[in-house]
Amino acid sequence: MPTQVRIFSMPKSLGETLAGSGSASVPRSIPDLPEISSTAHEQSTQTTLPRSSKSEMPQSQGITFAAQDDLPKLPIPSLEHTAEKYLTALRPLQGPREHAETRQAVQEFLKTDGPELQEKLQQYAVGKTSYIEQFWYDSYLNFDNPVVLNLNPFFLLEDDPTPARNNQVTRAASLVVSSLEFVRAVRREELPPDTVKGKPLDMYQYSRLFGTARVPTVNGCQIEQDPDSRHIVVLCHGQFYWFDVFDDNSDLIMGEKDLSINLQTIIDDAAQTPIQEAAKSALGILSTENRKTWSGLRDVLLKEEGSNNADSLGIVDSALFILCLDYTEPDTAAKLCQNMLCGTNEVERGIQVGTCINRWYDKLQIIVCKNGSAGINFEHTGVDGHTVLRFASDVYTDTILRFARTISGKAPSLWKTTSPDPWKRDPDSFGDVNTTPHKLEWDMLPELSIAVRFAETRLADLIGQNEFACLDFGGYGKNFITSMGFSPDAFVQMAFQAAYYGLYGRIECTYEPAMTKVFLHGRTEAIRSVSEESVNFVQTFWGDNPPEQKVDALRKACERHVASTRECAKAEGCDRHLYALFCVWQKYVDEQQPPLSTGYTSPSDTGSEVDMSSPVGSPGRDSSVISQDGEIRTRGRGDSTGSSRSRYHPVPSIFSDPGWDKLNNTILSTSNCGNPSLRHFGFGPTSGDGFGIGYIIKDDVLSICVSSKHRQTKRFIDTFESYLLEIRRILRITNRRATSSKQTRAREIDPTKPAKGVKGFRARGRLITGHEAIRRELNMSGTRSPTEDSMAPSSEDDELGGYGFFDAGMLLQALKARGEAMDGGEAKASEKARRRDVGKKLRLVEY
Repeated sequence: MPTQVRIFSMPKSLGETLAGSGSASVPRSIPDLPEISSTAHEQSTQTTLPRSSKSEMPQSQGITFAAQDDLPKLPIPSLEHTAEKYLTALRPLQGPREHAETRQAVQEFLKTDGPELQEKLQQYAVGKTSYIEQFWYDSYLNFDNPVVLNLNPFFLLEDDPTPARNNQVTRAASLVVSSLEFVRAVRREELPPDTVKGKPLDMYQYSRLFGTARVPTVNGCQIEQDPDSRHIVVLCHGQFYWFDVFDDNSDLIMGEKDLSINLQTIIDDAAQTPIQEAAKSALGILSTENRKTWSGLRDVLLKEEGSNNADSLGIVDSALFILCLDYTEPDTAAKLCQNMLCGTNEVERGIQVGTCINRWYDKLQIIVCKNGSAGINFEHTGVDGHTVLRFASDVYTDTILRFARTISGKAPSLWKTTSPDPWKRDPDSFGDVNTTPHKLEWDMLPELSIAVRFAETRLADLIGQNEFACLDFGGYGKNFITSMGFSPDAFVQMAFQAAYYGLYGRIECTYEPAMTKVFLHGRTEAIRSVSEESVNFVQTFWGDNPPEQKVDALRKACERHVASTRECAKAEGCDRHLYALFCVWQKYVDEQQPPLSTGYTSPSDTGSEVDMSSPVGSPGRDSSVISQDGEIRTRGRGDSTGSSRSRYHPVPSIFSDPGWDKLNNTILSTSNCGNPSLRHFGFGPTSGDGFGIGYIIKDDVLSICVSSKHRQTKRFIDTFESYLLEIRRILRITNRRATSSKQTRAREIDPTKPAKGVKGFRARGRLITGHEAIRRELNMSGTRSPTEDSMAPSSEDDELGGYGFFDAGMLLQALKARGEAMDGGEAKASEKARRRDVGKKLRLVEY
């Protein structure tokens, strides 16, 4: 008797999920706090969910979410504070006259629209988890362009330290087992909470990491989740396979050996279909399409409820995560990074055979190459880099510890408890599970075949428009920087600005996210790295000035950056507050006029109605829009809010001023997110004339991945490296006592000082100082630092783990108008999964 496919439900509140309650699903909301609806219609179509509290948790409450109720809510800054921060951020980017005009616009805003909008924002925030949260989600979910290269970041893991385990099947099986142990720890609330200096951080994002998908609709995307998901989907040669990995208690039902057999079976089966043939039905490529186009294609797949295509799509959407087994072996860091971010573009006899067809970008993906190189590509709406970094770090660490336990049973474990050994369990205890891989065989309707073809050619264009360059700088890292008395993150941020200035002679807007997870449901705040001190430094550095003056300017610039970082980590920046005020203004305008094609309805905690023609994300993106093919189109001033809206309700002066566009046109979009478990981290450029820069600061290595739309990316990397070498030379001139932290303190003894009682052979020979030669050799070889066993922040800089595109690039987009009002209806009730017979059952191979 076939069972039905598990059609996963819409997002539930954290408390509801943990308590296992089954309230009605909601249209498209992630937040789980009550929303005060402004209309009777909203009240009739939205479910009000209480804030999860300790009383709602299961009786066997664990530690993962124990501190949630004690976290403070994100504070709304004062209007005057935000205005001053805004002007401070713009001052170094503007000329005197331009800045005077901006200051006048800000003063006008403080006297007119500002106080009213501030009051409305405070009223809107009553009873909510966060005043910015729903606006934040809407800015992501209303993004219409392809998510690949625009939204999804990637992590490139370090290789397994045991070379024999770096073949594809062994590495993939090991990563899957460790990932499942992580999922189990989250579900059982046994995952220790993140902390910074002893303070607990918000853990809500971990509940959104697995079994989750970004699903496009005609009215924008929505986040859907199956909180009880127990299977994974494997992609190989663009073909889809699935099998169960959990029982009903979220215990693993197979070990690494069994997983290896399944994966080898899948690889052998996929190889039976020539890649040129498989590429023609590689439906994963559709997830790279424009979101509205992808929505229409999903309707084709789902048009017959219970059909093979509908069931197959439900299995993909509801999987815990996607495992992508690639058939290539990239031989450089840049090629590896490209493969993890967007796949490769290789056309043979007119057919795309690159790994870009072997992806599904709407979900968390673990990617393993033929040579065992592995990485993660993740959908960014519900989670930030800091959350996925914890996942990657724990998974990487567990793979090592688990192998160590095969050698010595005394090796430690990351997990409080582990799944019972599947080999020792009673077969009846597993319940109704499918451990044998099934291949999903789509019914390739003519419209789907054509759509696959055109989606591939558009993606090939998009990949071709971008380039990537990497640097593993082995000259020095965190140890040397801190020994010189600098903050590592601030030091590297100044290096980016100095390199750009040295290459182009200009100061440009630079963005870096600061994590705000010390607050309930906190995400990030924007650090505006360009300051008057940083401008003075780059000009001093590239000028004919003495070394002491350059170092003094660098020190002041770094101190300013550290101060800004601390303020942003306390939610004392200006970007999020200003964006929320803009969204409130949109809401107010829409309430004062009949529905237009440019309307917008502010969201609630349980759903939101969004007009798809208004600007999405930060209004700072009003100055330009990225078209489907990646071309930047400039808009007229004030057009960001729609001509009809502006005609009846003038845009507040602060948002119509050119300074707003300047601050939000990010040229250097940077993010510090990583630890020694990662080799590289990165993302696509966030503007047509900018760079996307992901970097990892290790003890003795700086790992940088830079992307751009062919803006001399390699030359920028070379300039950056030259700066790092030159600033080290200058620092050593001004501080002769500086030595590598890896060297013994005994080397700090002054060799010119006569030693007492030195006689005989100890007094013979000429002193050799080979530090420079050794460092040059290390730099040329690109040696990387050893793996650490902790991801906990060890300095104030490490608080920057959060990663967000919120106003670094995604907000170039404008909210698109929705032609007709959302029906506000709730998601269809999930049916019992009918999945035992979905797909062709494979015959297992020997492994």
